[in-house]
Amino acid sequence: MRTTRRPSLGRLFALGLLLATSVVATGPAATAAAPTTDLGPNVTVFDPSMPLGTIQATLDAAHAAQVDNEMGTTRHAYFFKPGTYGTAEQPLHFKVGYYTEIAGLGASPTDVVINGKVEVYNRCLTPTNCIALTNFWRTISNLSINITGKGSEGCRTGTNFWAVSQAVSMRRLNVTGGTLSLMDYCTAGPQYASGGFIADSKLPAVVNGSQQQWLTRDSEVASWSNAVWNQVFAGTVGAPDDATFPSPPYTTLDTNPVSREKPYLFVDAEGEYQVRVPAVQKNSRGITWANGLTPGYTLPLSDFFVATPSDSVKDINKALQDGKHLLLTPGVYDVERTIDIKRAGTVVLGIGHATLTAVNGATPVEISDVPSVIFAGVTIDAGLKKSQVLLKVGKKDKRSNNPADNPTTLSDVYFRVGGPHVGRTNTALEVNTDNVLIDHTWVWRADHGVEGFTDTERWNTNDGRNGAIINGDNVTATGLFVEHFQRYNTIWNGENGTTILYQNELPYDPPTQADWMNGDVEGYAGYKVGNGVQKHQLYGGGVYVFNQNNPSIHTENGFEVPDRPGIKLHHIMTVNLSAGIIDHVVNGVGGPADLTRVGSPVYITDYPAP
Repeated sequence: MRTTRRPSLGRLFALGLLLATSVVATGPAATAAAPTTDLGPNVTVFDPSMPLGTIQATLDAAHAAQVDNEMGTTRHAYFFKPGTYGTAEQPLHFKVGYYTEIAGLGASPTDVVINGKVEVYNRCLTPTNCIALTNFWRTISNLSINITGKGSEGCRTGTNFWAVSQAVSMRRLNVTGGTLSLMDYCTAGPQYASGGFIADSKLPAVVNGSQQQWLTRDSEVASWSNAVWNQVFAGTVGAPDDATFPSPPYTTLDTNPVSREKPYLFVDAEGEYQVRVPAVQKNSRGITWANGLTPGYTLPLSDFFVATPSDSVKDINKALQDGKHLLLTPGVYDVERTIDIKRAGTVVLGIGHATLTAVNGATPVEISDVPSVIFAGVTIDAGLKKSQVLLKVGKKDKRSNNPADNPTTLSDVYFRVGGPHVGRTNTALEVNTDNVLIDHTWVWRADHGVEGFTDTERWNTNDGRNGAIINGDNVTATGLFVEHFQRYNTIWNGENGTTILYQNELPYDPPTQADWMNGDVEGYAGYKVGNGVQKHQLYGGGVYVFNQNNPSIHTENGFEVPDRPGIKLHHIMTVNLSAGIIDHVVNGVGGPADLTRVGSPVYITDYPAP
C-alpha cells in the first residue's frame, strides 16, 4: 500500500491557475461502431460479434477527445450488449473521459464481461502536477471486469485504476482478477483525489490511497486499504471496523436504512430494450443481484419518450402528460420553461450525462406533490439569468402522500452554478416532499471554470446562495456533496432527516470578512440543521476551508445544529486546506482548523457527547 499524500500549502491555488490555462479539447468522440437509432445520435452500442480492434479504436478516440474536455458540451454513452469482450491474450483496455457513460446492457452485471480494464488516470496538468481532483462527471455500471494485465506492465500490472473525484458513480460492478485502486499512484505527484461513490458492487481488494472521502454502500469488498479524512460504509460486506475512529477515520453502518438502486437499461432475450426499476430496500446489506435479477419491475422502452436536445420542453411535457416516462439521451438541453413531472410513479432517466441548462431564469425541473417519482442520471446547470431554484421537489406549503415504502428518489443528480459558463441561482436543490431518498448528488458552485474570472469577479457574478434546502420530513441522503455556496451550503429544516456521508468545501472566493458574515456571526456553517428541528442524524460529515481569495477569513462553525437530544452527529470533522480558519467543528465545540494543522482534521466522534 502506498503512503497517503496529504494536501500541501497552496495546492488548490496552484490547481486553479493550471486549470485556467489548460488546453480543452472540444471535438466529438469518434464512433467507429454505428449508434443505435433507438437511443439517439450520441449513444454507441457494442456487440460481441464486432471486431475487438474496432471497439478498442472507438473507445480510444472517445477518451482522447474527452480526457481534458472538462467544461465542454460533448456527451456520450457507450453500451455493451451481453457477452464477453477481450481475452487474456487480447484484452480490452480503455480509459474513460469527461461526460462519458460506460454500461452493460445485461439484466445482471455478470451478463457483460470485459477481460481487460476500464480506467481513469490522473490528469497531469504539468509534468510535476498529476492529480485526480478534477476528474468529474463520468459513470460506469452494470458489467463485470476481469482484470487482465497484458499491455499494462510495471506499476499498473494487476490493478484497475479508478482515480476520480465528485460526480462519478460506480454502480452494479463485478470486479475480479486483481485490485481496484481509487488512487493513481503511477504518475508523478501529488496524486490527490476527492471522490466518490460506489453502490451495489462486488469488488476485490480496494486501495483507497489518497481519496479524501468516499461512500461505499450496499456492496461487498474483499478488503479496504486505508482512510484519509472521511471514509463511510453503509450495508457493505467486508467494510472495515470503525471502533478506533478517528484513527483511522472510518464510519461503518452494518446496514443501510433505506436504498433504491438507480434504474438501468438492458436488452431482453428478444433483443428489445427494457428499463429495470429496482425496488426500495430497508436495512439493506450487500448486492441486489446475488441471487439473480435485482428485485423491482421492468418497463419497456416503448413506455418512454426518448428525448434528444432537439426536442422542445413543450414536447417533453406533452409526452409526460400523456403518461410516458422520459429517457434523456446524451447532450446539452436548453430549458427555457420547466419540465413538469406531475404523474405518480414517473421514471426520468438520463444517460451519458444528459445536461439541462436553465434559460431566462427558468426552473429546469419541478416534481409535483405526487408519490414515487424516480429522477436519475441528470446534470442541471444554472444559466446567465438567475433562477429561483434548479430542481424543486414538491411545494413548500404543501406536503404530499409520498409513501415511505416507495419514496421519490433522486439518483446521480448533479448541479452546477458556473464552470462552463456564468450561472446564477438562489437555490440549486429544494426538497419539500416527505420521504424522499437522495442517492448521490454533487451540488457545486464552481470554484474554477472557463469564464476567466478572478475570485472576486466570480463571487460577484456566479450567484449561488444555497446548495440544498431540505424542508420535507423523513428525507434520507446517501452521498450528499455540496460545495462553495455563498451562504449556508445545506439547510435541513425537515424532521427525522438522515445523511450518510456529507462533504462540503466552503467558498474559495469571499473578498472580505464583511462579505462572509451571517448577521453578527462570522461566516455560514457548511451544514445547518434548522433551529426548530427535533430529530436529525448525520453519519460521517466533513467541512473544509480554503479561502484563497482572503486567507484571513474566519468561519465560526463547520456545523450548526440545535442542542437537543434528538440531534445526533456521528463522526464529523473540519479541515484547513491552507487558507482561512474554521474556529469550531460544531456549536462552539472542537478546536480551530487553522494554519497550524493544514491537512490534519479536527474530529468530533459524537455530538452531543454521550
